[in-house]
Amino acid sequence: MFGVCFKALIMLMAMVLLGLTEPANAQQDAEGAAPAFKEGDVITYENIEALKPYLPKEFWNNRDFFFYEGMQLEIGPFQRDYSGADAYKAATEKYRGQAKIGPDNDLINYTAGRPFPLDEIDCENDPQAGVKIMWDFDYVWRGSGVNASFYYSYWDRGEELPLYYEGNGREVFLSHRLEPEHQKNNGDVFRKENRKFAFGVNVDAPFDARGIMLMSYRYKSADNPRSEAKNDDTWVYLPTLRRVRRISTAQRTDSISGTDFTFDDLRSFAGIVPQYEWECLGETKLIGPSNTKVQAYPYDRDHNFGPYGLSFADDRWELRDVYVVRMTPKNEDHPYHHKDIYIDKETMTAMYSFAYDRKEELWKILWHNKRWSEDVLVEGEDYFPGWEGIEEPRVLSIVSDIIANVQTGTGNRIEVWDLEGSPLKSKGKIRRFIDVGRLTKGR
Repeated sequence: MFGVCFKALIMLMAMVLLGLTEPANAQQDAEGAAPAFKEGDVITYENIEALKPYLPKEFWNNRDFFFYEGMQLEIGPFQRDYSGADAYKAATEKYRGQAKIGPDNDLINYTAGRPFPLDEIDCENDPQAGVKIMWDFDYVWRGSGVNASFYYSYWDRGEELPLYYEGNGREVFLSHRLEPEHQKNNGDVFRKENRKFAFGVNVDAPFDARGIMLMSYRYKSADNPRSEAKNDDTWVYLPTLRRVRRISTAQRTDSISGTDFTFDDLRSFAGIVPQYEWECLGETKLIGPSNTKVQAYPYDRDHNFGPYGLSFADDRWELRDVYVVRMTPKNEDHPYHHKDIYIDKETMTAMYSFAYDRKEELWKILWHNKRWSEDVLVEGEDYFPGWEGIEEPRVLSIVSDIIANVQTGTGNRIEVWDLEGSPLKSKGKIRRFIDVGRLTKGR
């Protein structure tokens, strides 16, 4: 059991965090005609052909995983404004032109906000456009961190397997913060801070994993060239051993506990940017889940995700402008030949990604659902409240990851539908939360 839980913890850590004018991997309406759907329409299985011009071809060719009899897909607004908080937009303008790309795809001289504003991204003429997009993706606005309950399920050809994990976790950003109280330290929460963020996880179920706790740090040097980067440090408390063990997260590309996810697959990419080459293939328009109306875990544990358990087709989808970015590993031992990631231009969140094996055959499809901080999903819930310096958070959060292995018919679903990113109330509480010694207190 220890082996299973030990490997699964790497996944649990990240759960909490955790279409080119003519793109190679998207269907495009050759006539440039208006979509055959409008806001308020409901797409059923009988008329899904209307979506085909606005879906990546890999997704459409494997649509049996995701579209099904009885689905009720609601068309939401086109290109709704999901721009970030005023403080994030102000920081983007204040530090415009400061950030640069280094020779190893590293990030130089970044302070806060979006490293490379949207109007500075030129996919057609700038060979660095792909890596610039990914640094914008890495520093997407998410508030002060994230706080969520999670449920992680395993699926095999439509059957949910008994192996699952649930619990709660929190991430705290320790640098590049926007609140006025942190400006005297250049955005760092603590003086001489060398960490980007810390996150902790508490496992509540199943019974034989209950009580497992974890704390992990990611360092600022992860933005540096590979020769200068420091790997994450991670500690886990195991109740069966009554001790804290330090574990390595250097191997980020291994399959986790027999699942279809790797650590770097979360949010479509949760890895270290300089470890890859990045190419912007272009831009297009795509439709996909962009602002959920679903109340799944922890609100409704039994929500229907389709016969394969891997579908968001009973939710609201929106038409969005996206970049298409190709990731190619620098490490020849990486299991992927490449991955194509479709990224919303405004929000810098992933919509879809497609991973190819070393034979360049499609292996995995990843896609995501999201929740907008300014909408009321659950009546009476004080979801994602503002705080001093951030009166309106304006965060579009990924609240579910789904991965489908098209070669085996298996997949996984991660649910964090109550995720929000308001801060802990004081530096003292932050310090206590990120203290590794907390893992054993009261145990």
